[in-house]
Amino acid sequence: PFPCQLTSLSSSFSALRSRLSIGIGGLPLPGRRKMSAVAKLHIPAKARAEPRGVLVPAGNRVRVPNPDESKRKTEVQKKIPQQQGKSKRQPPVTVLASKVSPTAVKNNFSVDSVSSSEDSSSSSSAGSGLSGKKSNVKRQVKSSASPRRRGGELAVEHSPTRQEGPAKRCDWITPNSDPLYASFHDEEWGVPVYDDRRLLELLVFSQALAEMSWPEILHLRLTFRKLFDDFDPSSIAQFTEKKLLSLRINGHLLLSEQKLRAIVGNAESILKVQQEFGSFSSYLWRFVNKQPLRNGFRYARQVPAKTPKAEVISKDLMQRGFRCVGPTVVYSFMQAAGIVNDHLSACFRYHECNVNVENNKMEASESA
Repeated sequence: PFPCQLTSLSSSFSALRSRLSIGIGGLPLPGRRKMSAVAKLHIPAKARAEPRGVLVPAGNRVRVPNPDESKRKTEVQKKIPQQQGKSKRQPPVTVLASKVSPTAVKNNFSVDSVSSSEDSSSSSSAGSGLSGKKSNVKRQVKSSASPRRRGGELAVEHSPTRQEGPAKRCDWITPNSDPLYASFHDEEWGVPVYDDRRLLELLVFSQALAEMSWPEILHLRLTFRKLFDDFDPSSIAQFTEKKLLSLRINGHLLLSEQKLRAIVGNAESILKVQQEFGSFSSYLWRFVNKQPLRNGFRYARQVPAKTPKAEVISKDLMQRGFRCVGPTVVYSFMQAAGIVNDHLSACFRYHECNVNVENNKMEASESA
């Protein structure tokens, strides 16, 4: 009976094993591989979300992703196209001249009001949803109207106006400069001079720069003219030694004795030049072919203290008996007398002096 029991047990065990392999309802049970896949699916998300190293300017740092940050980024990306569509720049406003009165074009201020009134009327009739909102369109209005033909009608375009600030001067004229010096720069310095008395005056001032500055000389200008008889060469040439030493201010000589004697000697030389060339002005302007020189320097450091042309004039003056007329003095004299235009190219006086010279040339040619 014992072997029979073993046989029945083995058969029942085999039947149980076959039933287990078939599974419940006739479906096969999952194997080890499928069980491992199911086990992987049940791994918690926190165990798989490991922090990653991110390269930043300060070094490698661990950055943990934040779900709120990703949501914020998506919201911002949705808003960007809407803002870009709103912030598109509008083209310049073009107004037909047939719809605008000539006074509006001349005054250049009512064009925008006309166009804005038209826009407001059209927007009010478009619907109640836009009636309470203000237009954000920025209109561009040109300062100078430039007429153009469009479809047989005259169109006027306007560009944005620019606010003009104070006039640009040479760099050596600052807001703290002496007002008399600034007015001398704006009205006289660089303007061509053809009168012999004024030329002698500027030559004396250029010589005095070795002992004074331009503001000091300009404040004593009336005193200079009084003591030197309004710079009349024939009168200065007759100064005696006593008269020369009496040229004093507050008990001090106006200039050094060397400069004073040179002024008297130069007046005598000017009289000789007048006899030979007709005038001191004709003698000087022939060195530049009767036309001012234009340098057009951009920076003050580019303006020289002397030039080859000044050296030529200085040498010729010395040969004719002039004293204290070195190249530096002569070039300063050329600048003040307008023989050379050394205003910086950005200075408003540079262009004004050039325009005046051109106008004088046209007038001279017409009179000839």
